[in-house]
Amino acid sequence: MEDMEHSTDISKYFSLDDWMHNPTNDTEWVNGGLVQTRAATLKHRRIQGNIYFYWRSYNDSRALGGQVYTDVPCRTNLHGRSSDVAYLTPEILIRFGEPAVFPQSFPLIAEIVSPKDLAEEVIAKSQEYLQSGGEEVWLVFPENRWIVVMTLNQRLVFISGEVVSTQAVLKGFSVAVDELLT
Repeated sequence: MEDMEHSTDISKYFSLDDWMHNPTNDTEWVNGGLVQTRAATLKHRRIQGNIYFYWRSYNDSRALGGQVYTDVPCRTNLHGRSSDVAYLTPEILIRFGEPAVFPQSFPLIAEIVSPKDLAEEVIAKSQEYLQSGGEEVWLVFPENRWIVVMTLNQRLVFISGEVVSTQAVLKGFSVAVDELLT
């Protein structure tokens, strides 16, 4: 979710359908046009890798059959988005396979929030995911050391010194907030 306020409009002539067939790195299709998002910082990539590692390790150790991805595009009801980290359940993986752009939101998504991101945009993007087939969204705030876990029915805040846990997807997964953000 790195620096949404500083994204740049690349082309108003690049349709959502074009993006769905050929998504380009560090782009999203928002409000009728292709926008370029800023490159992620080293800290962003480290936290992204930590989330990937812990979700993947939990999935693999329990032979759940799902898959974990980073920087992966999906289509929401409104836009073409690219999630920092996403998890596909085995049932949804069987149903859709692995297309160039996933045709709905991923069941479990993590977005790493930059200090420059606008709160309204971060929350709107989370709601967009949840209204487009997503079941759970993690908003990771590295500077505040918070993780907000959102589902359609609840919002939970986990802070430094606490243990964050999944609510709807990857049931039973938990990890210390500090472990993910270190």
